[in-house]
Amino acid sequence: MTITRREFMVRSGLVAAALGTGTSLSTGTSYAAADTITLAVAARSPGGINPQQTGLTGGDNWAINQVFNTLVEAPDGRWASKPEDFQPSLAVSWESSADAKTWTYKLRKGVAFHKGYGEMTSDDVVFTFNRQLDPKTVTANKVFYTNIASVEVLDPLTVRFTLKRPDPLFNGSAVATLSASIMSRKAFEEKGDKFNMDGIGTGPYQVDSITASGGTRLKAFPEHFAGPPATPNLLITYIADTTARTLAFASGQVDMIEGVRAPGWLNTMKQRSAKTIFDATAPGSLNTLHVNLTRPPLNDLRVRQALRYAIDNAQIANAFNGIATPMVGVIAPQFAGSVKMEDLPPELQYKPDPEKAKALLAEAGHPQGVTIPCYVSQREDYASIMLMIQEQLRACNINLDLKIIDHATFHSDNHLDKNSLALWSSSYPPIGTSILASQLASDAEVKADGTGQGNYSHYGVAIPGIDALLDKAQDEPDFNKRTALIQEAEKQVLKDLPLFGIITLSYVIARNPRLDIGYKVEAGPAYWSLSKAKLTA
Repeated sequence: MTITRREFMVRSGLVAAALGTGTSLSTGTSYAAADTITLAVAARSPGGINPQQTGLTGGDNWAINQVFNTLVEAPDGRWASKPEDFQPSLAVSWESSADAKTWTYKLRKGVAFHKGYGEMTSDDVVFTFNRQLDPKTVTANKVFYTNIASVEVLDPLTVRFTLKRPDPLFNGSAVATLSASIMSRKAFEEKGDKFNMDGIGTGPYQVDSITASGGTRLKAFPEHFAGPPATPNLLITYIADTTARTLAFASGQVDMIEGVRAPGWLNTMKQRSAKTIFDATAPGSLNTLHVNLTRPPLNDLRVRQALRYAIDNAQIANAFNGIATPMVGVIAPQFAGSVKMEDLPPELQYKPDPEKAKALLAEAGHPQGVTIPCYVSQREDYASIMLMIQEQLRACNINLDLKIIDHATFHSDNHLDKNSLALWSSSYPPIGTSILASQLASDAEVKADGTGQGNYSHYGVAIPGIDALLDKAQDEPDFNKRTALIQEAEKQVLKDLPLFGIITLSYVIARNPRLDIGYKVEAGPAYWSLSKAKLTA
């Protein structure tokens, strides 16, 4: 379908924004199509450019990733899953003590901050991390930094971190995370709250303007330590409506759009334009189902086993046309620490078996089946997965009294412990302890007053959990031994079934073939560098 530029703007509510070519109605800045990459994301408006700001959207993360750098980084287009996979960025070298509790980084000399804010030094690094360590300062992803005891300046280009516990993957668990992007201390203290909309980093792009109508406009930083980006301008537009975002791409108004992770969308896009390139991360998000152990009949292991035998992960994954993978445990099968089906005893493989599910229900005293009230988000990925689970359970005499509600309300109610079966979708780096700690540790238990965290099953509290194994893993400095302990915890979770791994679901970007991003996207977070991207005729 082809629409005019004016029709697109009216339909999507972006009359005040000029996309791709022309002049921004809010800034008056002219952008030529050959000099500007345009990305449309599934959000309503920009939230900010401060990497430590709470409440940011995926679109904001795309922008932050271009404007800031971390001390170390993963290779383009994939995760760094082992200690040796990390590459230099703002740090040129680093070393760890034998017990993996002391990490020392040598910084790159002569790295410039944007807009004349001087050279980066150890002081900026310590300032950035100390904000995360300060309990009185509200920052994003504070849980990633709780293992850091202190960070100190050794000299202008050397920084030392002291950890409370060993961490052989400290680069992945904390140092290379987006919220650990190094900020200019001088700019932050000078700008105050204005830093949120005019963040000063060291990245290949710098902020030009951020407005609700015009989106986030970035321009090349010619003094970047790795050289300027291949394309001078980058525009991130915010189009929450799926139809409007798809039309923007189909009509050539944007070069890339955030995909819809729902059955059928990928095939529809391929039919619309066979030449469209789809960049997809693996594993993407981990979609897990929390079983509330405080709600009868879910407190009965036989009922939980019946649920698990009734769910066909492979069938659900197949519905997503190649962008989903069935999970065995709760860690993505692509990550170290995950368990493989063939390595498990038959009783922990849970191959789909409706008759076995019915027999377990009868044994638990429910020969006529059970009804379980629950709710799920209306967002496409959440709703489609849960509706498929509902149909599979129905065939095994398990009725889900399922309500589909607003996404924000869904998250709010989950944090108030209102759900019996809580589907959860979240992206993680390949750090097995982080996944287990955030969803299954007893100190992450959800609370009815909203003060708890992401253990919606009450595992480790309602019944014994994996806390001892998790503590042992977190105290193990050897990467391979730590991985073996994580696998032990995975097997214990399969025995107790407080949480089911359902599928991993790739984060997808549809890209115009005229845009070459310079590398293949295979894995990683839901955003990636565009410093090598360039438009062709």
